[in-house]
Amino acid sequence: MTRPAHLSHLSAADDDPFVPEINDRYFNRELSWLAFNRRVLEEACNPAHPLLERLRFLSISGNNLDEFFMVRVAGLKGQQLQGIEDRSPDGLTPTQQLEALAEQADALMERQQRAWDSLADELDAAGIRVLGRDEIVGEAAEWLEGYFRTHVFPLLTPQAIDPAHPFPFIPNQGFSLIFELRRIADGQVIQELLMVPRSLKRFIRVPGAEARWVAVETLIRHFRTILFPGYDLVGYGGFRVIRDSDIELEEEAEDLVRYFRSAIKRRRRGRVIRLETHERLPEQLEEMVREELGAAGALTSETQGFLGIVDLAELVDEDRPDLKFPPLIARFPERIREHGGDCFAAIRAKDIVVQHPYESFDVVLAFLKQAASDPDVVAIKQTLYRAGKLGRARPKLAQAIITVPAGVVTTTVRAQYLRGLGGFAPLG
Repeated sequence: MTRPAHLSHLSAADDDPFVPEINDRYFNRELSWLAFNRRVLEEACNPAHPLLERLRFLSISGNNLDEFFMVRVAGLKGQQLQGIEDRSPDGLTPTQQLEALAEQADALMERQQRAWDSLADELDAAGIRVLGRDEIVGEAAEWLEGYFRTHVFPLLTPQAIDPAHPFPFIPNQGFSLIFELRRIADGQVIQELLMVPRSLKRFIRVPGAEARWVAVETLIRHFRTILFPGYDLVGYGGFRVIRDSDIELEEEAEDLVRYFRSAIKRRRRGRVIRLETHERLPEQLEEMVREELGAAGALTSETQGFLGIVDLAELVDEDRPDLKFPPLIARFPERIREHGGDCFAAIRAKDIVVQHPYESFDVVLAFLKQAASDPDVVAIKQTLYRAGKLGRARPKLAQAIITVPAGVVTTTVRAQYLRGLGGFAPLG
């Protein structure tokens, strides 16, 4: 039998004669998800879309990939650590799936970097520039130094890396910088770790008519002498950590609210699933980081470009309507206006189906507010369920049931939550 394309990388040694022949009628669930995210990335490369919208798609693909590792890959990693080698319907064990995912995820990240390089050039041509360290000069440098001293420097806490100082905890999606420095006075070499706080924006806009942005890591490196006076820079690099954020539902939990409160806190400290490093990070520092994080078994990737593609969404905030899709203005149902804003009267005349985002959610709020203030209403119940057929989009439907002495009034709100692009996709 011909081996499916997504299994072609496996060697003959991976074949198990005691396991039924691999079924080529199935796509692997995880590899199929990566294929979906490649389609998202293709939208970032579509010249028919406005430039900043393409950048938004690129950021979405980065966010999707982060969530994929935090949940789906984390689940496979958990199975591998527990020695569970059950095969998926397409014939792959968790270990084989992780190998294939690592290869394809690295290829996807390379495509993301190429897309960013291309978009950066187009943004520059359109008047939106992301400044490099060598471009921080003149008035921009003066303003950025003041900004750094006032808004950035007070939030930074460099931490020495040596036997006397334990390696700090790096939270999920934490972005950190490592500096290898040589003291000018005696030539002693030290390493300093700098965790970039979440409260800092990844990009800072230089004031002025011209749209000029500076990444926070570029700013920190440019003004490193303020952080480390009396030291020369020997090596420098950044890394990013993705941790296991999957939450397993315990149906036997006595208090689900308390369980989820503690589970959400534990997500920050899940095991490291992926370690992303920059190519300029010295090899010995990378090995030290991997050891200190306990990431020996984690998937590791090295990038030549921008770490944390998801943060590029901040550049989309640039006020350039000509580079974005025209904003959609949701409408309020005219039939309710015809009844003077009385939702009940409009529903008595005929059922109403409101479809978002094309129609405003304000009609739902107006409906509930009117019911809450109506003395004849004795109960309000709002339910959420899914509808649709397999193989097509399954929109979430919200139904509000208002109970009055004379009977029950219902309304249905149809909200689209499509995960596919250019077609339908099941919500899974």
